[in-house]
Amino acid sequence: MTVYIEIAFAENFLIDGLLLYLALKCARAEVRPLRLILAAAAGAGEALLFPLFSLPAPLVYLVKFAGGAILALIAAKGGLKTSLIVACAFFALTFVLGGMLVAVYSFCGVSYAEGEGYLVEGAPVALVLAGGGILLIAVTKASRAFYRHRRRMKDLFPCRMTVGRHTVRWTGLADSGNRLSFRGKPVCVVSALGALALFSGSPPVGRLRISTVNGSRVSPVFVCDSLELGGKVNKKVYFTVGDVESKEYSVILHTSFEENI
Repeated sequence: MTVYIEIAFAENFLIDGLLLYLALKCARAEVRPLRLILAAAAGAGEALLFPLFSLPAPLVYLVKFAGGAILALIAAKGGLKTSLIVACAFFALTFVLGGMLVAVYSFCGVSYAEGEGYLVEGAPVALVLAGGGILLIAVTKASRAFYRHRRRMKDLFPCRMTVGRHTVRWTGLADSGNRLSFRGKPVCVVSALGALALFSGSPPVGRLRISTVNGSRVSPVFVCDSLELGGKVNKKVYFTVGDVESKEYSVILHTSFEENI
């Protein structure tokens, strides 16, 4: 079988570059183009040289893992911890892409040499790159969703609210975008059902106009006797009724309460 070195190098360069790029994104590390190019080139060179040596199976895996760690060290900037995270993400993504390609190859009847790396000439380059493209889209979307959820979870805090003899414990979202005020004091937002549960029997003390992307409306304002947040008890806190459509939290806290957390 004829192996064209330049084609093999180019394909391994692209695949290693893609995997390293995704690994950097997963680790939230800075992507330096020059470092990424050098690491991808080193990985492609390793892929070409590796088949020339006959090594026992245990040593093969040791060399491959060491090579992957070196690639992560070259590509990542930010210390040993960042490089370790990038290396773990790189190995995980390599296994995912490899498993995906094995499944596609088996389905399409494409030949490959197990244990010696894929025979690039036995599979259309477009098929391999298409698999890499699918992985790129999937990992990018999953990574963004994960960090968005993680960011949201960091802004959630337990709250204890008391009105008269009625006390509830809900989760509040520390939202820097909530700058509502009533009579010069901050206002938190609760849903209509939440207001009914918390302020049932308590008349509103006024009304407040709320402007959102969905329009503007006037909502009633209630007084909560106490709001315990982050170990600090805030007396006479204003609440208004607004859109709180989330299963993760029931209250949108005013931005001024962030300093209490």
